[in-house]
Amino acid sequence: MGFDWFQGFRPSFKSVAVAITLLCAVPVIGFAPAHAGNENSFWQLFKKKRSSSDDGAPANANWSSHGTSAKGGPATTATQIVNDGSVSPFLTPGSGPALQAAEARFAQIAASGGWGRVPGGKLKKGVQSKAVIALNRRLFIEGYLRPEATQGQYADVYTSATEEAVTRFQRNHGLAVTGAVDSATLRELNVPAERRLATIRANLPRVAEYSRDLGPRYVVVNVPAQQIAAINNGTVYSIHNAIVGRPSRPTPVVMTSVATIKFNPYWNAPASIVERDILPRMRSGGASRVMRDMNMKVFDGVGGPEINPDRIKWRRVVVDNYHFRQEPGGSNAMASAKIEFDSPFGIYLHDTPEQNLFASGQRFYSSGCVRVEKVAILLNWILNGQDGIDNSRIAYLAESKERLDKPVLNPPQIRVTYLTAWPGRNGEVNFRPDVYELDRSGFVMGQPLPVGETKGGERFVLKPIPRDPSAVDADEAFGFFNFGRSRNGDKYFDPISKLEALEDSLGRKIKAKKAKAVAASNWFSVKPGETIKPLKKSASTAKKSKVKVAAKPSKKATGTASTKTVSKTVQTAAAETCKPAADGKLPAGCPPAAVPKPKSKPATTAAPAAN
Repeated sequence: MGFDWFQGFRPSFKSVAVAITLLCAVPVIGFAPAHAGNENSFWQLFKKKRSSSDDGAPANANWSSHGTSAKGGPATTATQIVNDGSVSPFLTPGSGPALQAAEARFAQIAASGGWGRVPGGKLKKGVQSKAVIALNRRLFIEGYLRPEATQGQYADVYTSATEEAVTRFQRNHGLAVTGAVDSATLRELNVPAERRLATIRANLPRVAEYSRDLGPRYVVVNVPAQQIAAINNGTVYSIHNAIVGRPSRPTPVVMTSVATIKFNPYWNAPASIVERDILPRMRSGGASRVMRDMNMKVFDGVGGPEINPDRIKWRRVVVDNYHFRQEPGGSNAMASAKIEFDSPFGIYLHDTPEQNLFASGQRFYSSGCVRVEKVAILLNWILNGQDGIDNSRIAYLAESKERLDKPVLNPPQIRVTYLTAWPGRNGEVNFRPDVYELDRSGFVMGQPLPVGETKGGERFVLKPIPRDPSAVDADEAFGFFNFGRSRNGDKYFDPISKLEALEDSLGRKIKAKKAKAVAASNWFSVKPGETIKPLKKSASTAKKSKVKVAAKPSKKATGTASTKTVSKTVQTAAAETCKPAADGKLPAGCPPAAVPKPKSKPATTAAPAAN
């Protein structure tokens, strides 16, 4: 069965530069034409301000079993064209049976007592010690050394065979390949066999699904490995370092085919990124200046006219009503190209202006999308000569900043995978850290939730979680929704009141301690037909209160009612919710002022009854 059907951090100043380049979790379509703009000022302005971990994690945050930091030291893998069979693919059609065989072997090792611990110390070629005896035996049990390495005069010697075995072990665990046992290698050697077995078992269903129906040409993104491979008939053509989603914004698993390559694309900022990362910067740094530095434009909705960002009160808006678009060029979050494919989670592969990040050993920096090192190699392989597009044409497009969208005619498959264990050569198994903490969750496909979060007891979802346009940061927006001007004939409720709290029909409340500040600065949207229920007043706020209503806010309004606004009670809403009972008493919580008093009429003489 195919899978083409398959298918939420407070920003700091330091984090904004990178965070706005990242998540694509809410796809946006139907964009207006663009204009060229300043290309590099945004990155030049903010590069020195950014943090290594753009989710605000401390620089020494430990995300891996390797014990490496968020910076991770230098990269232990390289981007290169190989095409010679020297690099083992992440997936082949035979990966499932191969991992099953490894599972049986590791189960036997665990049942036999595992492989024991290797003591620390100076372990490299030429060393002779008791620690080497334990090392050779450890490598033999997992299959990296022949039995004779553990016997006779060489049992305690770090030989060339030991060095070669350690080299393969380091490569299979994503470590720096040195042939000597450093601290990171020692930690991996001393992971118990039972834990390795559990990791293999967690990956059995993943490998089975990811390798199903593989065609001759396919791209594999392995998120835990932070790498991408382009594969022809089971042979790796090129392998690329990748930047993938950080634990607070994980990259989802998707199985589909490449659809379109966009050269020098626009970046259409998802509402979630605008809300969490861009708006705070605009509020503190000036909207127009920030937009200029980011080479961005703001439009009145998708396909709407461009607007002056300084004319919008950004503390009062729902970002879903606006379209933020970054123009093509060197500062664009997509840089020279974007590789699109069908995904309900809105992710894609793309170039990046921050090429220096690929040199890091821990590249969990993005907000879900995947950045590709040396993307031109992958673009050329995907297009495969289509329409005469070759390396020189790709280089020209990157230099010229010319816009070009190219649907791929014979598209390769793409697998965005989560593999913490997969089979290698000669029965060896590759392992990577469970960075998203999914190995005990039964996860195979879908959208992992941020580390530490669950939904219905699960660590992942199979469908995108609908975005609530009114779900804005509570500290920034204080529970309001639909700030700013009316877009659909909405009326506005001005909460000038001394009630302890007010509640609209959607259940949002204004608490007394902030009521004064709210009343001075905000309009609260109430749609036609909705009711507003004043909540029970406390003894300290027992004075009668009135609430003003305006058909629409005055252009000069600063939060207080317009002089032209009729001072009257909320007659329709309050009358419905606060009707007197049969005994004339009001329901609990209804202030007397909320019910209009009947007008007195002059006494009249009763007319005679009709005959």
